[in-house]
Amino acid sequence: MHELFEQFDRLKNVEQAVALATLVNTRGTTPRKEGAKMLVGAGGRILGSVTIGGCVDAQVIEEAEGVLGENAPKLLELNLGDEEAWEIGLTCGGTIEVFVEPVTLDRTDAPPLTYYETLRAHAERGGRGVLITRLDGPNHGAKLLVLDTGKTDGTLGDVFLDRRFASEAQECLTRGISKTLFLEGIRGFVEAFGPPATLLVVGAGHVAMPLVSLANILGFRTIVVDGRPRFATRERFPDAHRLEVGIPSELVKSVPLTPATALVLVAHDYKYDLPVLRHALASSVGYIGMLGSTRRGNAILNLLREEEIPEELLARIRVPIGLDLGAQSAPEIALAILAEILAVRTGGTGMPISRKVREGKR
Repeated sequence: MHELFEQFDRLKNVEQAVALATLVNTRGTTPRKEGAKMLVGAGGRILGSVTIGGCVDAQVIEEAEGVLGENAPKLLELNLGDEEAWEIGLTCGGTIEVFVEPVTLDRTDAPPLTYYETLRAHAERGGRGVLITRLDGPNHGAKLLVLDTGKTDGTLGDVFLDRRFASEAQECLTRGISKTLFLEGIRGFVEAFGPPATLLVVGAGHVAMPLVSLANILGFRTIVVDGRPRFATRERFPDAHRLEVGIPSELVKSVPLTPATALVLVAHDYKYDLPVLRHALASSVGYIGMLGSTRRGNAILNLLREEEIPEELLARIRVPIGLDLGAQSAPEIALAILAEILAVRTGGTGMPISRKVREGKR
């Protein structure tokens, strides 16, 4: 979703309107990509890097011109063969539905762009929300925005319908899942938004460089902080979303440490590590990892124990960091760290999938 926001930002000055296509439902297969999107401009141009994938893109492009010309949304039902389904991450053939709608970009007060902007700002502050789109009936395309603060905006057509969908969408809001609901004879696609996955790296050393590059590929928002200006440079970190030089324990306080944030300490410096860890352990940050040996890790933990920090909090610190991949080089260590972060975020076991299948755990 945050990649979509970035695409909108880039297109605002060059496009008046785009067709936004969203995969809203799959049937006959195991659903894996509800919420996948693509943007199509005038003349069928694919805009940006967000696509649904496979043959679906070509079929959506054909319909997008009509959606833009008529300035009206359209729900497409597409039948896929096995190979076509596999291309977009589904296990076998089936039927999918794609909702294509016009989005005006040259007006900042026009929905649905206004709803997306509200969701982005709310998510960047650590909040969650859902955007519900009515898929059928005379008001198809109507939207209802629901935030975890209780705030709502828009309507699906009437107050009773809004209340029903807002109530049933609470699970999606809490769990961060997107799916289609069928209520009161009306279908609505509930799209969940949450804080951006953020990698906060304390220390701009040699492991931090490939760590940031790989994290960007995985879609993380990356932030690097260090007190050494010769290390924290754009030449060394051209891909970092934020690069800050100063006292790490102070800079870290400017970053929301939410469950969607992974904190990695690679500075090898007690005066950096201890105050940052104190702050992190008092937050809801989703992952805390520290590069270093078992001996160094135990020394840090013992210092924190002397401050009477509870053991259940100290257990959140992962040191040595990463999964056991036999990593030796900086890029390999970075890969092992990100593999552990991903496993923690998704609830993965970290074991080989072939072994997991053999043991009947999948």
